Amino acid sequence: MASDYVPPVDDYRFLFGEAFGVDLPARSTGGAFTAEDATEIVAGAGEFAASVLAPLETIGDREGARLEDGQVRLPAGFTEAYQAFVEAGWVSAEAPESAGGDGLPGSIRAGLGEIWNASNAAFALCWLLTAGQIHALDAVASDEIRETYLTRLVSGEWTGTMNLTEPDAGTDLGAIRTIATPRPDGSWGVSGQKIFITWGDHDVAENIVHLVLARTPDAPAGAKGLSLFVVPKFLPDTSGAPGERNAVTTVALEHKLGIHGSPTCVLAYEDATGYLVGEVGGGLAGMFVMMNSARAGMGFQATGISDRAYQQAVAYAGDRRQGAVLDRPAGAPIAEHPDVRRLLLSMQSRLFAMRALGVYVGDLFDRAATDGTGALAEFFVPILKGWATEDAVALTSDAIQVHGGMGFIEETGVAQHYRDARIMPIYEGTTAIQSNDLIGRKVIRDGGATAETLFALIGENVETLRGLEHEVAARTADRLERAVDAARRATASLLGFGMTRNAYGVSVPYLMLLGTLAGGWMHGLAVAAVLAHATPDAADAARLVSADFYGAHHLPRVHMLAETVAAGEVA
Repeated sequence: MASDYVPPVDDYRFLFGEAFGVDLPARSTGGAFTAEDATEIVAGAGEFAASVLAPLETIGDREGARLEDGQVRLPAGFTEAYQAFVEAGWVSAEAPESAGGDGLPGSIRAGLGEIWNASNAAFALCWLLTAGQIHALDAVASDEIRETYLTRLVSGEWTGTMNLTEPDAGTDLGAIRTIATPRPDGSWGVSGQKIFITWGDHDVAENIVHLVLARTPDAPAGAKGLSLFVVPKFLPDTSGAPGERNAVTTVALEHKLGIHGSPTCVLAYEDATGYLVGEVGGGLAGMFVMMNSARAGMGFQATGISDRAYQQAVAYAGDRRQGAVLDRPAGAPIAEHPDVRRLLLSMQSRLFAMRALGVYVGDLFDRAATDGTGALAEFFVPILKGWATEDAVALTSDAIQVHGGMGFIEETGVAQHYRDARIMPIYEGTTAIQSNDLIGRKVIRDGGATAETLFALIGENVETLRGLEHEVAARTADRLERAVDAARRATASLLGFGMTRNAYGVSVPYLMLLGTLAGGWMHGLAVAAVLAHATPDAADAARLVSADFYGAHHLPRVHMLAETVAAGEVA
């Protein structure tokens, strides 16, 4: 059976206040939030998640969402959990102040994103999509839409969805056929079919706001002809309360490999009433605000599911006894077998790298307006989304391996994490979509300048580590320096290829190279912070072991991937 969820509060305390050499929340908020405040918030969220959301994870997987008479019903307990989530203030807490929320810093939101997804990823997807829509409407919506829709999304009364994909328009958004026709009263009639709509229908909130990409009648072909519309499930009456049902029908629910508690819907729009968001033809600009938010959220989801799988693997390996363990007393658990220990350290070291990078990226966005970190923040979005989700699939697979044959049996619960994780490198843009964005818009276009900014920052950490008299610091510095050299060579290869098939044929390996390198950097920062302690404790010792392991077992992948990048497309 699945183990109880324990929120990683100590790691976040370390990340908020020590790992980066500064009180992150205090720096980005001018002291409005401190590392201590942030840790208390994460601890409170962890208590809520462990007691309210985590007990529903297995229930959600086994019962799943179901479609009855045109209405989606969610597993037992989900409606009550959502109401508790709203009443506890977690929805408004994370929403930006400009939208009427409390505006928690991005570094804190990274921790909350992990916790919601670790405890119940299927449930967390509801908030992830709503949060993205809040950011989009906050950026481009009219005052009327803000008053009617945005305020109720921020309060948690209503939830939001993202409607892009159609049967013949997946990655190629320019192929979208859904039509929005103007009406005399200023509204629009939206007609078409959308598929793969996460939380597209449910019974946990009183209304659902669909954010829909559609084509206007005289729009040019391709992506430039797309506009953005809010289409509510229930049309608001004069007081703003849900009124008559709009012409949006849930045609079917997808039967999926995982995240069964999250309803993935096929929606039919039949001259449904919608309202324009932003300008005609400006749909992609608004939708990309939501997509960027969701892509960063995928990084947090990857971290969360990975942590839940890791915690379960640790619990199982610490209890299971099987076979004599080399150089250990009789009766030692399988956690002491050399290869099981390797697997557990591999999982833990990857997990810390994901967690730390999520906090770092959140902080970059917090400081973007004042410290000029926006380019680096945007640079990291596809890396966080692509690298973390790909590694999460490997990590959850390792959790099954730790369980041995029992991991392949559903009753242990560990297989659910693997099944739930498998969608993450696909939705919100596949890993190739992320890597194409990375190399095209953020490496080749600027001549590798932002990549070089990253390499220089890692170089500063290398110099710091060289000044510390410790064997782990010395090894970490050497490994990071060699990895940065390999990354520079890979970047030069890409720049040499230019916008050709050779570059795009190795864009995913390049993304994974940068993600792996950034993970090593996160460990390097942790080593420097730990060795600044006058009296290191057990947690410090564990962080040193984790960093050393990552440097020996994962960072070498950078050299292999650099060779792959240099080869270009091999046809």
